[in-house]
Amino acid sequence: MPDTLSPGLERLLATDRPTPYLALDPAVAGERYRALAAAFGDARILYAVKACPEPAVLRALVAAGAGFDVASQAEIDLCLAAGADPATLQHGNPVRGPGAAARAARDGVTRFVTDSAEDVDALAAEVPGARVQVRLSVDDTGSATPFHGKFGAPPDAAVALLGRVADRGLVAAGVTFHAGSQQTRPATYAGAVTLALATAGRAGLRRPELDLGGGWPVAYRAAVAPAQDYAAAVRAAVATAVDAGHVDGATLLLEPGRALVAPAGVLRARVLRVSRRPGVDHRRWVYLDVGRYQGLAETEGEAIAYPLHVPGRSGPCGPVVVAGPTCDGDDVLYRRTPVALPLDLAAGDVVDLLGAGAYTSSYASVGFNGFGPLEVLVAGEGASLPHPG
Repeated sequence: MPDTLSPGLERLLATDRPTPYLALDPAVAGERYRALAAAFGDARILYAVKACPEPAVLRALVAAGAGFDVASQAEIDLCLAAGADPATLQHGNPVRGPGAAARAARDGVTRFVTDSAEDVDALAAEVPGARVQVRLSVDDTGSATPFHGKFGAPPDAAVALLGRVADRGLVAAGVTFHAGSQQTRPATYAGAVTLALATAGRAGLRRPELDLGGGWPVAYRAAVAPAQDYAAAVRAAVATAVDAGHVDGATLLLEPGRALVAPAGVLRARVLRVSRRPGVDHRRWVYLDVGRYQGLAETEGEAIAYPLHVPGRSGPCGPVVVAGPTCDGDDVLYRRTPVALPLDLAAGDVVDLLGAGAYTSSYASVGFNGFGPLEVLVAGEGASLPHPG
């Protein structure tokens, strides 16, 4: 995470208000979009709305020129309300119920992703002539959260699906994949590109769309490779595929969510209790007023390790276990991940979780155990509650 916060975040955090809340600066998302666009050249960028569906973020990205990866009608509605051109939307969720594609098409969405014969047939019935990408199952080594086969087709099945798309009167636009969330290895993307273009070539697509999906990482507590390294790995893999004769070229798309919006947010919490627990753990236990059910779902399995900052405390630190406020035994954020907080930390102290703009407000429950939804405070605007994504 950056050493300094944006002026918008600094202003929000300077206010004294009840916790927990997410302080969000949409301008940061716009800046991240422009930096990623510069790294990837002429690639088309579709923001993954699920990462943070706050309307102010969507408006900032519309203004910056982004397209949008949507997974539901609610996300389509949010994008259109933010001023997005429906031609910039792609319905990337291959798990659609009856009528979902048809309704999306009525709103002007013409691009869809699929990974099963059943879904191809449904698309053919509901949105004849639509552009369709087939999602490929790829290696996701290096990711914090792999997909474990929930989505994507193996190469042979993907070739068959691309043929089925064309046979059903749809446009076989290309292939897509997802290399796993918070993917820290550029080589994993390169390997997926190689497999995807070979698959597209086998299906007879000479200049396919190649949607690189999401998973683009940010630095939480450890550095990650810059976007330029990922772009270089992708370009090299595309060039190799062209040289090998698999395809004549490819039109690139990518679907960042976390990479654009995580640094745009700080989740401000407060310490409820600091406890010594003899016989349980030698470390102090720090209980916050926010946990896995109020927006920190990505701490499951300790997959995402947010940097923690305690404003106003600068003394020596010691190891702690960090837990949420609910009565659920799984509501422990960091037990294995090393976390050190000030030795004089006390109940009532404020704790900031940095890089929390992605997958926090959109994951928060509506009130598990009586703890309400996560409030969102937007730079330049008022407060709001999470929007459905």
